[in-house]
Amino acid sequence: MDDWLTQARDRLAAAVSEDPATLDLTQDEIDELLELARVAAHESGERINAPLLCYLVGLVHARCGGDLADHVDAAIGKPA
Repeated sequence: MDDWLTQARDRLAAAVSEDPATLDLTQDEIDELLELARVAAHESGERINAPLLCYLVGLVHARCGGDLADHVDAAIGKPA
């Protein structure tokens, strides 16, 4: 992660008394989320849909667990 994102992660971790390392993103997670944002922005025709869809996928992932890639695929309508 770059410095700006690392600082944001650290502030979030401090706000909820969490170890920042537990909030690290893997390269696979980064790739999945960036692809999700790209699809949302380009296919929907509205760039503002990208962060909103990423948030929705994050909610599902946090509440239900499972594989992030599966949640991303479901959100963009990619067959399982």
